[in-house]
Amino acid sequence: MSQELVPRDDSGLAAVANTDGLGFFTLLTEVTALTSRALLLKEKVWAWQRRMEKDADAASHMSEMCDAAEVAPQFTALILDGSGALRKVADASGDLAQRADDMQHDAQNLGDAHQNEYGGIYEAVQTMGVQQPKPGFNEVK
Repeated sequence: MSQELVPRDDSGLAAVANTDGLGFFTLLTEVTALTSRALLLKEKVWAWQRRMEKDADAASHMSEMCDAAEVAPQFTALILDGSGALRKVADASGDLAQRADDMQHDAQNLGDAHQNEYGGIYEAVQTMGVQQPKPGFNEVK
């Protein structure tokens, strides 16, 4: 028996279990949280990258000092290999930080578009003082 990643209803469309929480502020709050988490991720990854570059430079310097001190070449080579590995991690973390930056900008654009599209409608509905139907009530079947 296989489980689907996206549950479907009888019509074959993706089933949404609970639409009560899909309001204007709920979506806006979730998008804002996603934007802030992406920003935090980006900042942490950039800090990680700087740390890896610093550690790689330190390992490279240590390798040079070991070479000057005539330490056994196999140990000097291991330190130099460690420096190279740290530089690869720094490069890869730069790519990850760029993806987090892209995600932050995309989430911010989504939030801005949501606010521009539905913000005025939400404000107008709130000032009406009339209870609005739940999402999906006016759906054409």
